[in-house]
Amino acid sequence: MEWNLLTAEELAAALRAGEVSSAELTDEAIARIERDDKAINAICVPDFDRARAAARDADQARARGEDRPLLGIPVTVKESYNVSGLPTTWGMPAHRTYVPAEDAVQVSRLKAAGAVVLGKTNVPMGLQDIQSFNELYGTTNNPWDHGRTSGGSSGGSAAALASGFGALSIGSDLAGSLRTPAHFCGVYAHKPTLGLAAARGMVPPLAPVLPVDLDLAVVGPMARSARDLTLLLDVMAGPDPLTLGVAHDVALPPARHERLCDFRVLVLDQHPLIPTGSAVRAGVQRVADALVDGGARVERHSPLLPDLTEAAVIYTQLLFSSSVAHFPVEAYEQLRARAALLSADDRSLDAARLRAMVFSHRDWIEANHRRELHRHGWRQFFAEFDAVVCPVTPTPAFPHDHNPDPRERRIDIDGVEYPYFDQLVWAGVPTMPGLPATAVPAGRSPEGLPVGVQLIGPMYEDRTPLQLAELLERKIGGFVGAPSDGAPGSAV
Repeated sequence: MEWNLLTAEELAAALRAGEVSSAELTDEAIARIERDDKAINAICVPDFDRARAAARDADQARARGEDRPLLGIPVTVKESYNVSGLPTTWGMPAHRTYVPAEDAVQVSRLKAAGAVVLGKTNVPMGLQDIQSFNELYGTTNNPWDHGRTSGGSSGGSAAALASGFGALSIGSDLAGSLRTPAHFCGVYAHKPTLGLAAARGMVPPLAPVLPVDLDLAVVGPMARSARDLTLLLDVMAGPDPLTLGVAHDVALPPARHERLCDFRVLVLDQHPLIPTGSAVRAGVQRVADALVDGGARVERHSPLLPDLTEAAVIYTQLLFSSSVAHFPVEAYEQLRARAALLSADDRSLDAARLRAMVFSHRDWIEANHRRELHRHGWRQFFAEFDAVVCPVTPTPAFPHDHNPDPRERRIDIDGVEYPYFDQLVWAGVPTMPGLPATAVPAGRSPEGLPVGVQLIGPMYEDRTPLQLAELLERKIGGFVGAPSDGAPGSAV
């Protein structure tokens, strides 16, 4: 039997029934990686010897009667997580020899749950792109079309899942870095509520491994099914044992509803600052039709929805003001000089990005205050609705673009070009206020490329969008199988 494309839940059931061993699953996954990853380049740091040893240990533990949530399941880990004995470079050649001595909190939780770590997945340099390429490990290709990106910054993880290289992966998300690769590669990902999952140990090389509270950024699960996302989130969720974990446990509330007909959903397919391409609009419509057919209450407009234009500006300010924290003084002064030349009438997102990079502390406090007003607006919204369905980005996966100056890159939306980073506005809708969002497959483009949508839920009610994702998977289908032999849109 071909095990590589089954879900973690299915593999766990087969392991419990004695139909397969972890050693067999691990050997099969490694064989598939060795066969197919030359074309995809998803696994940048293999760890096959230790994976085989962990699989043998898992089989022995099961023989003793043990049963943990991920016991014997092959998984991958984003390169940016510290894994003891493996390099953590964030795609930066200067740190090619840096090897941390301890596992990140989430890697420890994976191993404690019994997972078998096959290796680490590729990222963009510094995790700062919507693609996954760097000088150290090269370019990760989209499994459905090798001329296109797998997304970033968790692009290696998404490509690995779509290709059958392990059943689960863990990534991170600041600007759609879980959701965009899932959308581009046809898999599932969940951006948890801000702060729900501890992130210690997912730090740049040489940075102190401290239990800091991140602003905007989260760590989260990736999978080939909605139920697997919940399985992995339950392993990942919880505060850092060095801080809040001393006194707090996590007990997520149950999903608001168990049936599709009970959900109240707002469907959005247009953003005021950038158009949505026809392929993505079609994916949103497919989900909307499934919701209506399932009896859900579906609306297209609501006065309760926080202003999307203001939200995009606040998100841009918070995101880019933090991006220059460690810039050399000379580079920072050059940014200040460029910002001073901006016209006061320039309200473009490009201008907002540049102004944000030279924010004063007073400027940041004002932006954060406006964020809190938006958070309260979302609380009022979710008193009347259970979820929002909207795009992850305006287009399916785009062709590789390695122009070293991202300001010169453009995103093509149905034949019209827009600034490259403007496509982040959809990712920012849940990220700015810290809401949970689940990326789910929603069909294919006319060229056969995967198209996904995101399901946004109320803060700390992560099980609500996850449950909606599971119901939609039953209704319209989900992951459809990995491409075969590099042929775009073909399936095994």
